[in-house]
Amino acid sequence: MCDIVYIHGLRVEAVIGIHAWERHVRQELVIDLEMAWDTARAAAGDAIAGALDYQHVAERVNLLVAGQACGLVETLAERIAQALRAEYGLPWLRVKIGKPGAVPAARDVGVIIERGTRPASTTG
Repeated sequence: MCDIVYIHGLRVEAVIGIHAWERHVRQELVIDLEMAWDTARAAAGDAIAGALDYQHVAERVNLLVAGQACGLVETLAERIAQALRAEYGLPWLRVKIGKPGAVPAARDVGVIIERGTRPASTTG
């Protein structure tokens, strides 16, 4: 079974960028997460105990980003993926980081990475 728990549009402030001026300011990033999780246990008991608590995940990502100073969004995406997979036992996740305003003529730029093996869907 491949259930997905997601967080889309998580806005965080980060010190990120390759230019000297970027090392002294916080910039807004927009993060989307998709995480493989078997939701059946949580659904059966209607309890958070078996769920992937997206509020906790969002708080964890905020803490991770606040504690980093990366040159590249690729580096930050990798660090987020590694931490979440290790801390929550995720078999697969997709991390998208957008850096709005980085290219004036574009609405958004960024990266999307997937780590782990996405479990097969039983719905076909």
